[in-house]
Amino acid sequence: MDTRAIRRTSVTLPALDEPGLYLSSLASLEGGRGRVAEFHYADADLREIDLADTHLMDGRISGLRAQRTRFDKLRIDSVELSHCDLSSLRWTESKISRAAFTDCKLMGALIEDLTLDNVLFENCKFDYSSFERMRATGPVIFSKCSLRETTFTAADLAGGLFDGCDLRLTEFDGGKYRDCDLRGNDLSQVRGVSALKQVVIDRHQTLQLAEALAEELDITFGEDFDDA
Repeated sequence: MDTRAIRRTSVTLPALDEPGLYLSSLASLEGGRGRVAEFHYADADLREIDLADTHLMDGRISGLRAQRTRFDKLRIDSVELSHCDLSSLRWTESKISRAAFTDCKLMGALIEDLTLDNVLFENCKFDYSSFERMRATGPVIFSKCSLRETTFTAADLAGGLFDGCDLRLTEFDGGKYRDCDLRGNDLSQVRGVSALKQVVIDRHQTLQLAEALAEELDITFGEDFDDA
């Protein structure tokens, strides 16, 4: 199986080029009695998409655009999503395994109770989104993603990795991040520094975290008084 590795973290990618696996083109992801397998769904421009109690497995989704998106109790296994734009996304109580999201826009999304196992997000935009109770049961990589003003609330991303991401005003509101690899990111404007216990950073990032903490505590420096 193909893998994507950054430093110590390795994600197993969808196995869609295996001998004997043929992906059939679909006109819709809905229907199918809750199970859609061995498929390719491409270049759809929808007013809305609503998937509930659905299992997607062994497939590719590319160029999907939706003005309103709702996923509930959605299970994804061995699926690639690329160049998708899912506006007004509400995603709840779902599980994703062996999946890759590349060049996707999920801005302003509300994502709750999502379980991740071997998932890659690459060149994706999550600006202004909210992740609540996201839980990683296997490796998760955010690579070159924009997470500007995104909030992680009560997340469990132990062992995960962020690399080359835009973390300006990204907030970590509680949660567990033991061994989460934050090297390769500018941490100077993150919020919720106290939640980032036992993460992995480079030594020079200590100053970035100090800068973030000083901003969070609204500290006044004595020399500012002296210059007044």
